[in-house]
Amino acid sequence: MNYRFSGHETFPCRYTWLPKAVRNIREDANLFGNEDTAMVRLGVGKNMVRAIRFWAGAAEVIAENPAKELVVSDFGNSVFGPNGYDEYLEDIRTLWLIHWKLSASATEPLYAWHFLLNFWHRPDFTPSEALAALTKEAERLGKKLSPVTLDHHFNTFLHTYIPTRSKKGEVLEDNLDCPLVELELIEAVGERTMANSNRRETIYAFRVEEKPEISPELFVYCLEDFWKKRHSTEKTLPFREIAVGEGSPGQIFKLPEQSLRERLESIEIDSSGYFDYHESASLQQVSRTGHGSATSLLKKIYRRS
Repeated sequence: MNYRFSGHETFPCRYTWLPKAVRNIREDANLFGNEDTAMVRLGVGKNMVRAIRFWAGAAEVIAENPAKELVVSDFGNSVFGPNGYDEYLEDIRTLWLIHWKLSASATEPLYAWHFLLNFWHRPDFTPSEALAALTKEAERLGKKLSPVTLDHHFNTFLHTYIPTRSKKGEVLEDNLDCPLVELELIEAVGERTMANSNRRETIYAFRVEEKPEISPELFVYCLEDFWKKRHSTEKTLPFREIAVGEGSPGQIFKLPEQSLRERLESIEIDSSGYFDYHESASLQQVSRTGHGSATSLLKKIYRRS
């Protein structure tokens, strides 16, 4: 697996970046081929140009075609293109979709996202604990990374979901730029003293609870995406795989088991027969019984708008 540890230039994704990337790549497929031109077109510095390209790729709104040219993806056009479903990134459902895209890659996952969402099994963490775990896992994978690289990568992950604050605790206006802060997926819940130190650090926790803003249609889209990326040859999946499997909706969205079960109990109706859920004393599994496209499932998410 080809993990990504850098490329974001330590900048979390900002509100205007994905729509701006889609709009400008539609106009000039070679936009990022000349950083000086991109700086002028995008109105940002060189490091931010690189960060915009990184996040647009990670969020799957742009992609390389067979000729290795950058193009706007079907997803990018549908959401951010002209007359797109959410051209100016105003819908909370789009934010959850972006979180899904950033977190659920099966081929080039963002390292901190992949590890902390899938393999951190405690209810909370501190920065020093998370960094120690990320360092240990990188060593196990044979990745030779400097402490600075890991620190920058972890902090980029953290501030994708937690706003940066000044020393007085006030939110800095120029840091209210990462839209995924609105998801409140990670929360500051207290402080504790660091091991072998008198310094105290913030305790963070994933918000593991039902999230009604993840609509049934959005859940169906992500379940299909998970199935296609990781279990494309399977006709059925056990409940446990959907709940706690690597890259699963249960893990990426941090849904409690009961909430997930309730969603699956209604999924035949919610998916118009595309999925079906069977539960007995010995078996809990979802069957993939229908046929559909990512484009049609995406359209259903915004149908009620």
